Amino acid sequence: MPAVPAEMLRSLGGNRWAVPVMALLSREGGARFAVIARAFDLSHHSLARCLEYLRVAGWVIPNPGHGHPLRPEYLLSDMGRPIGAVCERIAAKRERLALSAADLPRWSLPIVAGLAPDWTRFGELQARLRPVSPRALSQTLQAMIGHDLVRRRLEDRYPPVALYGLTGRGKDLAGAITG
Repeated sequence: MPAVPAEMLRSLGGNRWAVPVMALLSREGGARFAVIARAFDLSHHSLARCLEYLRVAGWVIPNPGHGHPLRPEYLLSDMGRPIGAVCERIAAKRERLALSAADLPRWSLPIVAGLAPDWTRFGELQARLRPVSPRALSQTLQAMIGHDLVRRRLEDRYPPVALYGLTGRGKDLAGAITG
């Protein structure tokens, strides 16, 4: 499987529930609004916002044949099917790592994909993830350090240089993204 494009990872991070909802739609072949809401204990407003976000991205479509109570209301589009498969892998890995949707902020998936196998400087990472702001990158890195996905190391020189790398857990999550 080829690497997931950075733009797609940024788009998936644009809504907290995008990955779990896409994974469910992929796994089930579509779903009704109430089933999705129950699966993630989402409010009507949050789920409607997420589905609209995914519809605008072109990944989810309303079922044109909907009308029967057993037919799904929402399906993955042709463009959304491969993304749904990636989301299934990410959701499965998140579950095995005991990470909730709230544990992975917006920039976490691009950071996991953007961290090289070697240690990476903050500025290099920021350049790879444009248009991330330094504040958003810093906050996301701190959250990911707290969940043992990323580690930080200071190089002993003047001035000290902070380097970032993936932990074993972070490498597991990266494996779900790259296939």
